[in-house]
Amino acid sequence: MVKKAIISVVVALLLTFALLGVFIVMQPDEFTISRKITIAAAPERVFSEVNDFHKWDAWSPWAKLDPNMKTEISGPESGKGAVYYWTGDQEVGEGRMTIAESTPPSLVKIDLHFIKPFDSSSTIDIKITPAGANSDVEWTMNGKHNFMSKAFSLFVDMDKAIGADFERGLSQLKTVAEKPQNN
Repeated sequence: MVKKAIISVVVALLLTFALLGVFIVMQPDEFTISRKITIAAAPERVFSEVNDFHKWDAWSPWAKLDPNMKTEISGPESGKGAVYYWTGDQEVGEGRMTIAESTPPSLVKIDLHFIKPFDSSSTIDIKITPAGANSDVEWTMNGKHNFMSKAFSLFVDMDKAIGADFERGLSQLKTVAEKPQNN
């Protein structure tokens, strides 16, 4: 009797895990997260902030999360080929961004590779569109889900989590880009 009960529990657990696995596999293979803001600055001014990794610490939503985070910027001073590498605590992880395309003053496309806490790659587009004397700025991340990120997204709404970071970053970018420049 006990043996039958144990077998029933094991079979029920196996079926539950199998169904959960099927449910996870059926989740979307790709994701897109996007946020927009209007900044009271010319596109050239905004572009200069996003096209140069040396300037990211002033507005990046992740720059101040880990005061001990180590960063290294290499390659060209700015634009295509510039690389930003970081390693930090669990909050910021480890990864690398490389500017893949730089079209002044309208687009910075970045290849993003997270190393930790989990290996993943995605593409970031920061589009800057003139809007009268202002600039409309759209920050978009596109990527592919692997099995683990599909499972993770069942418990964490990535659009809300990362989207909130994008909103904070865009707000900080607005503050920086709208400050009068010292010439």
